[in-house]
Amino acid sequence: MTPDRRPERRLNWSTAAKITTYTTICLFSFIANVNGSNFTVAIVPLTKHFHIGNNHATWLTGFNVLMFGLGNVIWVPLMRVLGKRPVYLIALIVFVAANAWSTRATSFGSLLGGRMIAGFGASAADATVPSAVADMFFLDQRGHCMMFFHFALSSGIFLGPLINAYVVQLHSWRTSCEWIGIAGGVIFVLALLLIREPQYNRERRQWPEDQIPAKRTYLGWLSLTVGLNRDKPVRRFLITFWDILCMASYPPVFWVGCLVGLFVGWTIVIQVTAAQIFLRPPYLWKLHSVGIFSISGWIGVVLSFYFGGKLIDFIANRARRHDHTIKPKPEKRLIALVIPFVLSPVGLIIYGQCMAHHTPWVGQAFGYAMHSFGFTAVSNIAVTFAVDCYQVYAGEALVIVFVIRNVIALVCSFYTNGWIGKDGLQSVTGTMAGLQWALLLVAVPMYLFSRQILSFTNTYGPMKRVHRE
Repeated sequence: MTPDRRPERRLNWSTAAKITTYTTICLFSFIANVNGSNFTVAIVPLTKHFHIGNNHATWLTGFNVLMFGLGNVIWVPLMRVLGKRPVYLIALIVFVAANAWSTRATSFGSLLGGRMIAGFGASAADATVPSAVADMFFLDQRGHCMMFFHFALSSGIFLGPLINAYVVQLHSWRTSCEWIGIAGGVIFVLALLLIREPQYNRERRQWPEDQIPAKRTYLGWLSLTVGLNRDKPVRRFLITFWDILCMASYPPVFWVGCLVGLFVGWTIVIQVTAAQIFLRPPYLWKLHSVGIFSISGWIGVVLSFYFGGKLIDFIANRARRHDHTIKPKPEKRLIALVIPFVLSPVGLIIYGQCMAHHTPWVGQAFGYAMHSFGFTAVSNIAVTFAVDCYQVYAGEALVIVFVIRNVIALVCSFYTNGWIGKDGLQSVTGTMAGLQWALLLVAVPMYLFSRQILSFTNTYGPMKRVHRE
C-alpha cells in the first residue's frame, strides 16, 4: 500500500507539532485533576468555616467529580462539530471563571456551584484526549502515548493534595482555588499558541505524488475553523449525543467504566480518610504532612509508567506480528492487567489494616503506593483497550467510561464515611479489594470472547453505521 503522505493528516505532523500540542493538552489534564482533588485535604477547614459535617464537606469533591464525568456529554458532541481546539479554549475559559467564582463564594451553596462548574470546564481535558491521541499517533505508539495522559491525570490526583495542603495550611482554602485559576489562565495562553487542531474531517483517500496538498502554515493551524464540520452541525451534535447513550450498552465500554471507577473512587476515599485520620490522635499531623503522604501514591504512579504503557504496546504489537496482521487485537492489551491484579487490591488491604491498627505511617504509604500503581496501570490498560475496540468512536465510548467512572467515585465519596463509621476501615477496604479482584477477573471472558463481543456490538448503535459504510 502507498504511504499516506497528506500533510493535513495529523499522523504526518512533525514530531515537534505533536509534542507541543499533546504536552499542552496533558498540562490541562494535570491541572483539571488538581482541581478535582483540591478539597480532599481541606475537609477540616471547610467544616469549621461553613459549620457543616465531614460528609457534607465531601460534596464539594463528589459533585465536582460528577461534573467532571458528565461534562463530556456536552463537550464531545461539540468537539465533533467545532473541533478539539475551540473546545479546549472554551473549556479553559469556563474553568478559570469558575475558580474565580469559588474564591469569592460566601455560602456553601455558592461554593458548591462554583466547584460543579469548575468540574464541567475541567472535563474537556478528559474523554476528548484519547481521541486526540488516536488522531496524532500511530497504533504501535498508542499505549505508550496514552500513558502520558494518564500520568498527567494521576499526577494531578496525587500531587494536587500535596500542593493544596501547603496552600491551605499557609493561606486558606480560597487560595487553593486562586492558584488553580491562575494556572488555568497560563495554560489557556499556551493552548492559544501551541494546540493545533488534531481533528480531521476531510475525505480519506490516497493522494498521487503530484497532488499532495501544500502544508498548512503555523498560523493556519491555529485557526478556530480548521476542525469545523459544516455538514449539518446541529444534526451531527444530536447524533453524537445519541451515539454516546447507545455506547453505554456496549459490554467492553460499560466494564471499563466500572473497573476504572472503582479504582478512582477508592483513591478519593484513601485521600479523604488520610486527611481525617492523620490529623487526629494518635498521629496529630499538620496538614502539610498529609500532603507529603500523597507522594507515596505518586511514586506508585511513576512505577506504573512502563507496565501500563510500553508493556501493553509491546504485547499488542507482538501479537500483530505473530498473526501477520495490521489490525489491532484489543484483547491482547488485557494481559498486562495481571500485574495490577496481584498488587493493587493487596495494597488497599494493607492500607486499611495499618490505618485500623494505627501503625506507623510507612505501612499506609506502601499500601497507598501499591494501590496507586494499580490505579494508573489499570486506567491506561483499560482505556486503551476501549479505544482500540471502538477507534472511530473513541471519544463517544470514553464519555460513557468516564461518566460511569465518576458516578461510582461520587457514590464512594458520599457513602463510605458512613460505611466506615459502621463497619470500620479494616472491613470496608477488605470488601472493596474483593470487588476490585472480581471486576479485574471479568478481563478473562473479555479476552476469550473478544471477537464475539465486538461482532455483536457491530450489529447495533454507531458501530453498525461503520460496518454498513
